[in-house]
Amino acid sequence: MSADPWRNKIAAYADGELPAAETRVMAEHLRTCPLCASDLLAHVQLKRAIRSAGTRYNPSLALRQRIQEEVEGRMRARTKPVRRWTWLPKLAAAAVLAGVVLMLIYGSSFYEERQTFSELADLHVATLASATPVDVISTDRHTVKPWFQGKLPFTFNLPELAGTPFTLLGGRVSYLGQAPGAQLIYQIGNHRISVFIFQSRLDRPSPSSEIPSNRLTFSIETFSANGLRYYIIGDAAAPDIQKLGDLLRTAARL
Repeated sequence: MSADPWRNKIAAYADGELPAAETRVMAEHLRTCPLCASDLLAHVQLKRAIRSAGTRYNPSLALRQRIQEEVEGRMRARTKPVRRWTWLPKLAAAAVLAGVVLMLIYGSSFYEERQTFSELADLHVATLASATPVDVISTDRHTVKPWFQGKLPFTFNLPELAGTPFTLLGGRVSYLGQAPGAQLIYQIGNHRISVFIFQSRLDRPSPSSEIPSNRLTFSIETFSANGLRYYIIGDAAAPDIQKLGDLLRTAARL
């Protein structure tokens, strides 16, 4: 089929705005159309550049913690008993300030969490649109896992897939911010799932949920194990995402 009917849908696909049925059809088309795949990659790269520029001056987690500690310290100082009630307006003002600061802190964390999910969704889409989605091609976990040695500052275990509906297609090194991590591609039916593994970092807010959630048109699950943060993302059904997550959790405990 000609690429022309699809090109107007590339931006909507990259932004997760297509219905689920059209998303699956579009994903199949991208595997066979280099022109649309190239346009999609350009769109995703532009999104990531804009996102990076927009977050360049975001306050760090350490700065937010210092502000919170300073506000709490001032509140404790103002709550010392005095003979007169003149401290009440000051205490009220301090309480309001503390509330505003906490809203900014947690609001910023929620925003950064959504940014993390959005960036991972872009990485997943870009990988599937690439002519070479993986750098190591193998269905054998004993081949894929050693390939990452020397390329990442950490190691991890992969699950045994015999008797499951999942197939390991391979892996590559991906980056979240400037941190390197593993991206593994699994397949179930006609769906492909990305599993991202990064080191847990104090300056990156941890997602608040350990259960699958729907972001854009993808299902996402995340969990931590052994100092690593796992993200499972794909357009497969949420129960399949959760099932793969359970296999990864089991392997991480070995």
